Amino acid sequence: MGKTVVLVEDEPNIIEAISFILSRDGWGVHTHSNGDTALAALESKAPDLIVLDVMLPGRSGFDILRDIRSHATLGTTPVMMLTARGQTKDRERAMELGASRFMTKPFSNADVLAAVRELAGP
Repeated sequence: MGKTVVLVEDEPNIIEAISFILSRDGWGVHTHSNGDTALAALESKAPDLIVLDVMLPGRSGFDILRDIRSHATLGTTPVMMLTARGQTKDRERAMELGASRFMTKPFSNADVLAAVRELAGP
């Protein structure tokens, strides 16, 4: 069985694009679009990798990342942050909070796939 990823994103076109790219590569893809309930969704799926948008309804991806890093089970799961706001301060904040990778939108399909493969390891 392939590895699983949970994509926490609220833009339907981004959800569709990333889901397609990763499922075609053999990943099991689960999606979630609400910041308030994202941590519970992540706990129920126990993914190999998390792709997390910064701007979500309910709670920000930064808040969710902080929760992930202090979580007993999810704490070491690789997290790739996605954002349309690529300012240096956002990148620095994500890295301070423990993001494994930071990618700005728009992105290329090849870049997303390469980053996911790298973060997931062998």
